[in-house]
Amino acid sequence: MKHPFINCLWFDDQAEEAARFYTTVFPNSGIDDITRYGAAGYEIHKRPEGSVMTVEFHVSNLKFMGLNGGPLFKFNPSISYFVVCETAAETDTLWQKLSEGGKVLMELDKYDWSEKFGWVQDRYGLSWQVSLGKLSDTNGQQITPSIMYVQEQAGRAEEAIRFYTSIFEGSAIRGIRKNGPGENEPEGSVKHAQFNLAGQEFMAMDSALQHPFTFNEAISFVIHCDTQAEIDYYWNKLTEDGQESSCGWLKDKFGVSWQVEPIQLVEMLKSPDKEKTERVTNAYLRMKKFDLPKLEAAFEG
Repeated sequence: MKHPFINCLWFDDQAEEAARFYTTVFPNSGIDDITRYGAAGYEIHKRPEGSVMTVEFHVSNLKFMGLNGGPLFKFNPSISYFVVCETAAETDTLWQKLSEGGKVLMELDKYDWSEKFGWVQDRYGLSWQVSLGKLSDTNGQQITPSIMYVQEQAGRAEEAIRFYTSIFEGSAIRGIRKNGPGENEPEGSVKHAQFNLAGQEFMAMDSALQHPFTFNEAISFVIHCDTQAEIDYYWNKLTEDGQESSCGWLKDKFGVSWQVEPIQLVEMLKSPDKEKTERVTNAYLRMKKFDLPKLEAAFEG
């Protein structure tokens, strides 16, 4: 996989507003592309023609895509973004911006693992863990997706890490720290882990506490493929004991959402030829796993 993962964030209709917010909060950020809904597929997506469909943007080292998909899914802390700040001033400034209009889950304070750490849901409900630390500890990556295994998935973090690192070439487990006897969480469960998938850092943890949330489609990881063979490979691996959905979406055996899509489809949907984009839209909206030759045939007409 030579394309970086894209973190897809599902909004009702605030994708552009949120992208502009995030790219002002973080340095080295910017909006990369905006796509709009066409008339095709209205009976499925129910979005007005010309309204914003996706906003692609980058925040520091990470690629994001905001998707306006309606009020179906809401963010929750089962997937959050861990941010490393190297100075106390940077930590305070970022915390202030992200917590404005949001909800504090853990106060910005000194904890065993950090001189200064806080966990907050921002004004859109997206969760951030803000920590004073060293970028060298996260392989130079300032923002790292952090996956928390709760409810029926609690205790499966290590299994998930080993599953994911077996699928993506060039992956590595950086470290797994476990809960010991007498701690708040079950002994042997993952307190904190860091792993790398195809060049991108991820974190994971277990929590057996009573959480009123678990994974949903509000956050998904997009895998861009160059060939049908790649699409088949990732789709088959990730749907094993998981669940197929539509338009290239799936849930793995742990309930985490992924999108497996051809990079060519992204380019097709950016075509100025409206008839071509409408044909390919009508084709992809009726697929579960993407069929690249059929998409290309629909596009060419």
